[in-house]
Amino acid sequence: MPLALCFNPDTTLLLRPIPSSTHLAISSRHPRSWSPISRAAATVSAMAVGSVRVATAQMTSIDDLAANFATCSRLVQEAASAGAKLLCFPESFSFIGANDEDSVKIAEPLDGPIMQQYRSLARESKIWLSLGGFQEKGSEEAHICNTHVVIDDAGNIRSSYRKIHLFDVDVPGGRSYKESSYTEPGKDMVALDSPVGRLGLTVCYDLRFADLYQQLRFQHEAQVLLVPAAFTKITGEAHWEILLRARAIETQCYVMAAAQAGKHNDKRESYGDTLIIDPCGTVVGRLPDRVSTGIAIADIDLSLVDSVRTRMPIAKHRKPFNFWRPASL
Repeated sequence: MPLALCFNPDTTLLLRPIPSSTHLAISSRHPRSWSPISRAAATVSAMAVGSVRVATAQMTSIDDLAANFATCSRLVQEAASAGAKLLCFPESFSFIGANDEDSVKIAEPLDGPIMQQYRSLARESKIWLSLGGFQEKGSEEAHICNTHVVIDDAGNIRSSYRKIHLFDVDVPGGRSYKESSYTEPGKDMVALDSPVGRLGLTVCYDLRFADLYQQLRFQHEAQVLLVPAAFTKITGEAHWEILLRARAIETQCYVMAAAQAGKHNDKRESYGDTLIIDPCGTVVGRLPDRVSTGIAIADIDLSLVDSVRTRMPIAKHRKPFNFWRPASL
């Protein structure tokens, strides 16, 4: 029975190199068969009937706003040419500095010139953008907000989510992180409608807190969960894929996880492994190189979301919060 509940038709994943040492992986459902193709063939043959094409980006951001924007621009053009309606970028897509203070120095409001560039890029390319982990100016000079911004294909900011769970962690075998020392935590969950379904917005470390994703699914009716991230190499190796697949399975949502990858500077290295996962927890989009710059593309089908939820009706079976009472000791 469990196999029938999550059966996906066997289709072919397609791959084409992108210039400037980047890669594009295209999947319609099943990530096992690889073959070189042209852009035109990818657009025609990989697009499943009744589905919508989405993309997740992988990159290695540095402390150069212009260089990062150039990389993002190239990836946007590739995604738009492949027919994607939404492209998701990783956390800190526009800037990663050597020190936390650098992020504070370059932070801008959402109506500032940095975000205006990306709004123009979305409008000119006629594609929705998920920009997860933008350094937004905080309420006072010493702090920023780690803000996930969604821009539509007309260049309008449709919604923004400020990261709730801040990464204050001593990574075993790695460095110590204290995100709260320069970042204000958000307070509100955010979901919004889009051409690819109802989106639930999160950022990176949020991934470890299942309650947020449960709320986005059951209270805010999300169908596609966005997880832009810059996981450390150590924590990524241990937990990245398994956490993403768990969030997909337990919410019966697609999960789109755009990742920072590789060495940003002498102090910081990200795990990479950008993924797109279906509501059954199957990886349907992935770059062949975990640390390369490129885009993973998949055709997602919201009828699969409905089918999985109908056949495994956990929304009906789950207990309300007030059902759970302390046990007697």
